Order: sequence, then structure tokens, then C-alpha cells
Amino acid sequence: MFKDKFLEVIGKEGVVSIVSCADNEAHVVNTWNSYLVKPDDSRLLIPAWLMKKTEKKTLKNNKVLLTVGSKEVIGASGRPGAGFLIEGTAKFISSGPEYDMMKAKFSFLTRVLEVTVTSVKQTL
Repeated sequence: MFKDKFLEVIGKEGVVSIVSCADNEAHVVNTWNSYLVKPDDSRLLIPAWLMKKTEKKTLKNNKVLLTVGSKEVIGASGRPGAGFLIEGTAKFISSGPEYDMMKAKFSFLTRVLEVTVTSVKQTL
């Protein structure tokens, strides 16, 4: 599911936006490309420290949208800047082997946001 261009983008620094929606209200939180961990070809793990509102919303509606990009990667237009829209389902993990692995990498986390990816589309 993750193509080479997507992997190139998350290998460079940039902002990741995570959108959750419940109760007719969208909520956006941001993190960094360097915080994304790809344990397999269908999931992303993201360290969560705050993200309390995101967690509450995903308990009601687990569908999320993420955008990720980097100006350091050549995009579809042949110019600097590539970005992607990711659709998936989210859940927060607070124990287990993947939590332990993420805690070793990111000591600040209190939970891990796991996104099971259903779609990746290049937007830039």
C-alpha cells in the first residue's frame, strides 16, 4: 500500500495533520513526519502525548484523515513538494509490544495512535 514516493516523503521532515470527526465537529491535531513508524504495509504508529480530544472522537467514530508532506521531495508536478492524503481507522494503544517499542523510541508518549490505512492518495 505504501509506495516509494510516500516512503520518501515520510523520510523527510514535515508536518502531519490528523483529522478526527464526531458529534458534527472535526478536530485537527499535528505531529511530525519523523514520528511516523510503519510496522507493516498497512499501518502507521504515531506517538501520542496529548491528543485527548482526538482519542475521544475516535472512540465515537474511528475514521481519520491524515495529510503528510515535505517540500524536500519532488512532487507529481516535477517541482519541489510532495504530499499525500491518507484515510484509515484509528485506535489508541496503551500497552503491549508495539507500545513498548514506541515508548523506547519516544519516551514522552502516553499512548500510541495506531492508524490502519485504507487509502493513500498523492495530492502534490
